[in-house]
Amino acid sequence: METLRGSYPPVTVTAELDKPLSRWLWLVKWILVIPHWIVLFFLWIAFFVVTVIAFFAILFTERFPRGLFDFNLGVLRWSWRVSYYSYGALGTDRYPPFSLGPEPDYPARLDIAYPERLSRAMVLVKWWLLAIPQYLVIAFFTSGTHAGWWSSGLITLLALIAGFALAFTERYPRDLFVLIVGLNRWVLRVAAYASLMTDAYPPFRLDQGGHEPGTAGAR
Repeated sequence: METLRGSYPPVTVTAELDKPLSRWLWLVKWILVIPHWIVLFFLWIAFFVVTVIAFFAILFTERFPRGLFDFNLGVLRWSWRVSYYSYGALGTDRYPPFSLGPEPDYPARLDIAYPERLSRAMVLVKWWLLAIPQYLVIAFFTSGTHAGWWSSGLITLLALIAGFALAFTERYPRDLFVLIVGLNRWVLRVAAYASLMTDAYPPFRLDQGGHEPGTAGAR
């Protein structure tokens, strides 16, 4: 069984807390992101279709076609930026771009290392059987509902608490920020694993902070 242990983590989630943040803009972001939600609705349908195609490609060739991989990565990146701007973090007031690309200047970034080979055996079970414990955990984070994997639950509750803190103190509590990013990081790792983009099993570990552990800038 081939994994990516040597290059772990295959999923890199980075977030930078913008300063200053508006005290009141967060109250209307649900309106501002409606165009993104409409586009993402159709992108996630395509994401599902692409994942099914990739399933058969991996089963017969042990490879996730690079063009399909890049598309799914783009959908996850787009979803993460919208979530970070809105009620998945409220960590920036910069409007997210309508883009599947990496957007290195945006404060919320995601990268997934492309695997040269994936296990045929694991592709049969990892997205349902092996991932069940992870689904149970992230269901608590997201209340089991999602638009691009996350949209409510504990993550949104914490983000709203941060919004009220902004409104009354003009400050985003730093400890709350690193916790929220850690929860989102866990969800994104599971998303990458369940959508067949890596064989590296997501750790049952809350890696908090805006940068991956062991990288420059990690807290």
